[in-house]
Amino acid sequence: MSDELRDVISAVLVLAGAVMCFAAGVGVIRFPDVLSRLHAATKPQIFGLMAITADVALNNFTVGTVTLAIAIVVFQALTAPVAAHMVGRAAYDTRHVRVDVLIIDELGTRPD
Repeated sequence: MSDELRDVISAVLVLAGAVMCFAAGVGVIRFPDVLSRLHAATKPQIFGLMAITADVALNNFTVGTVTLAIAIVVFQALTAPVAAHMVGRAAYDTRHVRVDVLIIDELGTRPD
């Protein structure tokens, strides 16, 4: 792969990752309720991290770097949704969720 092509791919990956991580930060600040903020915090952040780690693996293409990049993405993709679920559940249990915006309340009645 030529150096110019690698630089272009690297610039696109870093720019995409930066835009996604920035969008996650703006979403956390701007969205009105807990559940919307959790969605904004987890989805674009994971895609931004994937783009950045793909760039690192592309620029330093060794077995160790690629393995570490894969491990970072896998563990982040496994832990971020679980953490968001637990925060959402805690927000629901402590009555910090706006029930008027919920289409279906699958948890039923709130604890008293």
